[in-house]
Amino acid sequence: MLFNYHAIDQDGHERDGTIEAPGQDIAVAALQRRSLIISAITPAEQKSGLSMELPFMNRVSNKDIVILSRQIATLFEAQVSALRIFRLLAAEVDNKYLAKVLSGVSDDLQGGSPISKALSQYPKAFSSFYVNMVHAGEESGKLSETFVYLADYLDRSYEITSKVSNALIYPIFIVSTFFGVMILMLTLVIPKISAILLESGQEIPFYTKIVIGLSDFFVQYGIFVFFALIAGGVYVWQLGKTPKGKLAMDGLKLSVPYLGSLYSKFYLARIADNFSTMLLSGIPVIEAIEITGSVVDNSVYQAVLEDVKNDVKGGASISNALGAHPEIPSIMTAIMRVGEETGELGKILTTLAKFYNREVSNAVDTLVGLIEPLMLVLLGVGVGTLLAAVLMPIYNLASAF
Repeated sequence: MLFNYHAIDQDGHERDGTIEAPGQDIAVAALQRRSLIISAITPAEQKSGLSMELPFMNRVSNKDIVILSRQIATLFEAQVSALRIFRLLAAEVDNKYLAKVLSGVSDDLQGGSPISKALSQYPKAFSSFYVNMVHAGEESGKLSETFVYLADYLDRSYEITSKVSNALIYPIFIVSTFFGVMILMLTLVIPKISAILLESGQEIPFYTKIVIGLSDFFVQYGIFVFFALIAGGVYVWQLGKTPKGKLAMDGLKLSVPYLGSLYSKFYLARIADNFSTMLLSGIPVIEAIEITGSVVDNSVYQAVLEDVKNDVKGGASISNALGAHPEIPSIMTAIMRVGEETGELGKILTTLAKFYNREVSNAVDTLVGLIEPLMLVLLGVGVGTLLAAVLMPIYNLASAF
């Protein structure tokens, strides 16, 4: 959110300007860190028309953060100061919203704020995982290594997430094309052919009657079906925003045959990778479990990690706490138990993350290899069956003459 402010600096000069912040209190705190005395601060008026910023414009993609983290790591290794790094990157990034965020971070740094605290003011851009990793780097004095860790982790996460997403695009496109072609034929082509068949007065086969009935239904009620689907989609989308709805949908996602196994391996890889990255960076175990739960992006596994956190607080080992949940494979808990006994849990989790990432990659390749021919066959059979149902009676009619 953008705020206009009027303030007085240390030299007694009046200053006017704008600041981007999630809320007014945060904006005031950021300005005070710059040694400014605030005399007035008000939300900036939203622009109208085409100049107004839409919600999707205030978005930072995973790819943007991957590139940004790699650049920050490189500049830290080159001994460039934090303030100068964020000033340079704010001027270089293409994403306008991210440029505003980096400018705000650099202003906070100039006011004496730590990097992690400055980044935490922008949760849309930097997750709690990211902020806590930076905080751990500040505490240990290894900021450059921390940003290298973050860049590597986000690179792996972006690669596997993109592969899963891209694998699902093709079948969705084929299925959408299939239904689009079928609806066009039922509403535009079949009615004209069915009129010829009905006028001929010949006996119409049962399967042809079914096709004609479907065609009549879509011609008369298709618009209502269309709006019902839109309403259903909006309802499901809104339901997915509620805790119970998200839990139900995330559970359904994990129960779908084959896809459920793929998603399960994907989330296990994310848990192992998050957890290992934080442990190797020196973040306490309880905090690492809590943050991993907040960024796993699945309510089922989030609930599991919440229970694990409470059990570990009560004195249980991590492997035993995880082993109490059927969502966690026994092989994973057995390997983690070895890591706990040898004091190498972070490295063991890194190995597990690599294993599950390979499993996800192989599963995606297999899925794509199966779906491509299967979808093409289904598309051909569906359209062919539809055409045969109406063309065969016409052929019989022509043969009668």
